[in-house]
Amino acid sequence: MDKKHVRAIFPGSFDPLTNGHLDVIERGMKLFDELVVAVGRSPVKNQLFTPEERVEMIAELLEEKNMSGVLVESFEGLTVAYAARKKADVILRGLRSLTDVQYEFQLAMTNRAVAGIETIFIMTSEQFGFTSSTLIREVASLGGDLSNLIPKNIFEHVKKKSGDLRG
Repeated sequence: MDKKHVRAIFPGSFDPLTNGHLDVIERGMKLFDELVVAVGRSPVKNQLFTPEERVEMIAELLEEKNMSGVLVESFEGLTVAYAARKKADVILRGLRSLTDVQYEFQLAMTNRAVAGIETIFIMTSEQFGFTSSTLIREVASLGGDLSNLIPKNIFEHVKKKSGDLRG
């Protein structure tokens, strides 16, 4: 019996991408034949970086880490519509806490009901369980040290964008 080629998308705002996101990407690329980091355009979120800047930063990181099997691109609209356009078999999501589980469970059930697509969850490693892009933006705006929370190349971009950060 032939193994099916499995394509997954990992959607998010990634504004900016954190070490927790990177952890999910690294672990996800071991599970799927193809992984697309899908940078969503959110009209309601306060953005530090444009979607184009986020795609560029993530692509730079993937190249630096020799993760050639992972693609990155931006998308607009519903995640399930994007997944259908990409002919994705699954949506990959990271979970940090029970709060995430409750929200993500509802989203996964809706995505399955609306589009028939499954969601696969990966628990983030414990050292990244508290990290979020929102927290990163807040710490950056207050001049806090982000060097252990985000990848080095992302840190350099955040540092330029946010002003003087320690690290």
